[in-house]
Amino acid sequence: MNRGKQYKQYAESLDQTTDLTIHQAVTILKEKSFAKFDETIEVAFKLGIDPRQADQALRGTLSLPHGTGKDVRVVVICGDSDIKAAEEAGANEVGSDELVDRISKGFLDFDIVIATPAMMGKVGKLGKLLGARGMMPSPKSGTVTQDVAKTVSEFKAGKVEYRNDKTGIVHIVIGKASFSQENLVENFREVYDTIQKVKPQKAKGTYIQSLVVSSTMSPGLRLCPTNTFEKEG
Repeated sequence: MNRGKQYKQYAESLDQTTDLTIHQAVTILKEKSFAKFDETIEVAFKLGIDPRQADQALRGTLSLPHGTGKDVRVVVICGDSDIKAAEEAGANEVGSDELVDRISKGFLDFDIVIATPAMMGKVGKLGKLLGARGMMPSPKSGTVTQDVAKTVSEFKAGKVEYRNDKTGIVHIVIGKASFSQENLVENFREVYDTIQKVKPQKAKGTYIQSLVVSSTMSPGLRLCPTNTFEKEG
């Protein structure tokens, strides 16, 4: 991949031999941001799990104290009795059969799909399409629910879904470069604590093997998995 001049200068200015604390990494990401847009900041955990084993797979949701900084586009597939509540909670699109049909024909202008249990039979036909994008509603992700209004509000306010990929890495957005250092650190702490709490019982060896934080346009900055919250190196 060809990298631009600013990216190369950015990478060359970093000491890649030393693991950073989250405070140090966030300071660098904020100070060196050169994009003309508000960059997204993401953390990647390389975990000591076997992704092939169902009892070691990670999937769930967590609520970031300060949100993601992104306007999350939510669609809700529900019966007529839930439509008004979903709309009042801020859902971008709400419907039942007609919305399922629109999605099946290529409407994908959304980030989250929420469905009521009664609608999952209809949503099932979208499994291949939504599953490939990690958007298929699931009880584990909290996106299959009876309380659509509450769930829409939570995702709009900063609730995010996490899951490991096939290599055992979990990617989670923790905010924008415009966030204060304190808010980014607090969001990161919520993510870190959650990943620790959901450690599979059968995971062997070192659980958090490596930890990298980056912004949209930056190289990855390595964090120290064991003392990442220390303010000094």
